[in-house]
Amino acid sequence: MTDLVGYARVSTDKQDAQVQRDALAAAGVPADRLYVDSGPTGSNRACTALAAALAACHDGSTLLVTKFDRLARSISDARDIADELTRKGARLRIGGTVNDPIDPIGRLLFNVLAMIAEFEGDLIRARTREGMKVAKEKGRLRRKKPKLSPRIEGHLVAEYRSCNHSIAKLAQQYCVARWTVYRAVQRAAVADARIADATLMMPRDA
Repeated sequence: MTDLVGYARVSTDKQDAQVQRDALAAAGVPADRLYVDSGPTGSNRACTALAAALAACHDGSTLLVTKFDRLARSISDARDIADELTRKGARLRIGGTVNDPIDPIGRLLFNVLAMIAEFEGDLIRARTREGMKVAKEKGRLRRKKPKLSPRIEGHLVAEYRSCNHSIAKLAQQYCVARWTVYRAVQRAAVADARIADATLMMPRDA
């Protein structure tokens, strides 16, 4: 029996990965072999669940995704994934089609899909930039309301710095995405650095 590994990804906190989960489960992926990334991840390098899914693949495994753009958004990332699967002797299945990166035709189709995914991503980014530009010109662009109040964010950062809570645990505890926790910690670090710099610039008493 083929060893199946499933991977799903949603790009925003508002999207739901359940549709992808259901499709992968229906294809035979066991619950403990299903990996999901959620929230803005940017490059594939930031997708921790993808790294875990690839690590779970071995000779004879098949990595399943529902759509190609759930796997990679750029040609370079797609090729890195294909190379890793090839080294492991694993195959890739997109929806109901198996794309074997080892096979020349399979690799050609894989590269074509990667080009299409990157092109679609570029179009989405271009439309987003254009929409934001128009909204700004019309005075309709507003800053997002913070997900956490300054007081609650302060508590979150304090808990993180106590080393008693992981990013994932804090995200679950405060009902936010992991990316929100990362940004809160980064903002606190930047603020601390500015205070330290200001202290160093203060004149010392003779």
